[in-house]
Amino acid sequence: MGGLFGVVSKEDCVMDVYFGTDYHSHLGTSRGGMAIWSGNSFNRSIHNIENTQFRAKFESELPKIKGNMGIGCISDTDPQPLTVRSHHGKYAITTVGKINNFDEIADKAFFNHNIHFMETSKGAINPTELVSVIIDHENSFKDGLLKAQELLQGSCSILLLTPQGIYASRDKLGRTPLIVGKKEGSYCVSSESCTFANLGYSLNYELGPGEIILLTQDGVEKIAPSRDEMKICAFLWVYYGYPSSTYEGMNVEVMRYRNGAAMAKNDDVDIDMVAGIPDSGVGHAIGYSNQSKVPYGRPFIKYTPTWARSFMPQDQDIRNLVARMKLMPIAELVADKRLLFCDDSIVRGTQLRETVDLLYNCNAREVHIRSACPPLVFGCKFLNFSTSRSEMDLVARQAIIELEGKVPESFEAYCDPATEKYNCMLDCIRKRLNFSTLKYQNIHDMIAAIGVGEDKICTYCWTGKE
Repeated sequence: MGGLFGVVSKEDCVMDVYFGTDYHSHLGTSRGGMAIWSGNSFNRSIHNIENTQFRAKFESELPKIKGNMGIGCISDTDPQPLTVRSHHGKYAITTVGKINNFDEIADKAFFNHNIHFMETSKGAINPTELVSVIIDHENSFKDGLLKAQELLQGSCSILLLTPQGIYASRDKLGRTPLIVGKKEGSYCVSSESCTFANLGYSLNYELGPGEIILLTQDGVEKIAPSRDEMKICAFLWVYYGYPSSTYEGMNVEVMRYRNGAAMAKNDDVDIDMVAGIPDSGVGHAIGYSNQSKVPYGRPFIKYTPTWARSFMPQDQDIRNLVARMKLMPIAELVADKRLLFCDDSIVRGTQLRETVDLLYNCNAREVHIRSACPPLVFGCKFLNFSTSRSEMDLVARQAIIELEGKVPESFEAYCDPATEKYNCMLDCIRKRLNFSTLKYQNIHDMIAAIGVGEDKICTYCWTGKE
């Protein structure tokens, strides 16, 4: 995945860029970077943050950097931002998204014998540099950003820092957000609105799908209008968005309370306690508890001082290790209890199986699991938060193949809670993961909890429909 942050200010903005970028650390654990315009040149720094937090890597450099415009990024893939000098002049660029026709665009670029790619990551072309090449083929930044939206399949939101200001381009279907904040003498643009409050910004403007703006010290200049069609990722609210962020007018934590309450309305299980799988399952669990009137508790605690979010490391063994080591059970709250846990989603299920086994080892009587979204049957084609996942790793897909004896020609029946095949799939997953009972949120209640309109939400990973 990844997150972007940029600032234009009448005063030095380095600290705002530093903290604003750091507030995107929940979206990636691979690379962090900043580029600051000093008035005549860029001061750029990129660090590996796989084993060290963003703040710790950059803190010692801050006294040496000055400037009133800058951009930063947290990336789970390639080093960013990049600095470029072309016929457009000097600029720095950072992107977030997924380019599905990457090789096709790169091959076409090579037909121009003056094109070569210098920035590489493990021998591959850096996607952000590919975007810069598209931009440099056009006559202006506006034309280049529009061309990138036209050519790129998947999604790509862009911040482009120039001596004149920051161009912000939201991907053409608005799958990821870009939000403008304002305070006295400064404007910022961010993937996450949770960055605003502690830095003194208030929400000023939210870019529409495909919209391009130029952010300057004087305000927001619209460069290209918003497109009509939107397909924003539902997982922003269900899973990877930060609880204090708001997208399209709906706060993440509020949505999770509403979503959990909807799950409780459709449930009749007898339990002693409701709990959430930390961290993104907690909001759903609070909503479930409030609606059901069953007490909310914490039968295990996440050890946060050293263990990061477990879904980010790309190696599955490391993810499993982190998930196992960071959760500490409280035996006194588990023994002889009928526990219900809300989780944001069930992907492979390996971590959840280990968590349930841990609870049974502490003498839990029953462990019931409620997923805050429908079964994941299809891998995401549009965002990079699941780049290492194969569809064959999905526990729902594995259950379907086990039941069918092969990959079926159609998965439609398994996506419909009204069918017998759906119920057989759930029972197969339940047995495999050792749950007392298992239920998934239905897609209609999940979309209603988001509340921004069914036609504006991408639900491909649950339905297979674009």
